[in-house]
Parts: sequence; structure tokens; C-alpha cells
Amino acid sequence: MKKNMIGLLVATAFAFQSCDDYPDGPLVSLKSKTERVANDWKIGEALDEGTDITSDYERYELSLTKDGEAILTANYNLLGINYEFTTSGTWVFLSNETKLSFDFENDDADGIYEILRLKEDELWLKEDAGTIELHFMPR
Repeated sequence: MKKNMIGLLVATAFAFQSCDDYPDGPLVSLKSKTERVANDWKIGEALDEGTDITSDYERYELSLTKDGEAILTANYNLLGINYEFTTSGTWVFLSNETKLSFDFENDDADGIYEILRLKEDELWLKEDAGTIELHFMPR
């Protein structure tokens, strides 16, 4: 009986597993990728090739819905210049749900990001063709 129960638990875990798609996890989740992406996010940490640049992102918030809507509010400093804007648009998964693509009204905010970590309370993204890594946490 004990072996059957363990086997059932392992089989159930694999049925709900997201197949270890992301380098930093998680290995298993009971929520779909869409449900984990949909959240109101803020920057917890920003890195450029491992160097902490979080202070350059005074306010950077991203609201994502299950139906693919996105709103980006940004107030950040880049090379001594302060940028502030809000733009709306859409998001979609790419590359077998290992990347996120953003298409905003403000085309400067568009981009494709590799998903490094996707948990209900963590979303880590790295610019697909860049060096910036953004670690989001719920607002």
C-alpha cells in the first residue's frame, strides 16, 4: 500500500510538472505557466552581466494578465538620464514557452526575454539578445 501511494504521488507530480523548462526552476508546479506569469510584478533585482544595477530602476512595474494583456510602468535612470513612462500592450510565450515576447504601444519597451525562473512569486527574465537580467517579485 505504501509503495502504491508513493508511486501515485510521483506520477501526479510528473503530470503537473512543467518539465524543467527554466534554468533556475522550479522543477514542479501545480499552476500553469500562464497562471504563474499573470501577476502584478515589481523589480526586486536588476543585473547587467552579474553587476547589480537595481538602483537604476527606481520604479519598474509590470502587470500581466492571463489573457495576454500587459502594462509597463517605468521610472529608471540610464546613463544619468531619467526615463518615465507607462505603456500598454500584449505578451505571449515563444520557443516552447521558454521565452516571453512583449509588444507595447511604446515600441522602445518591446522585447523578447528568456525565462530563467517562473514561480508564483518570482519571475526572472534575461534579455534575449542582451545582458540585462530582471528579477521580478509580486507588488
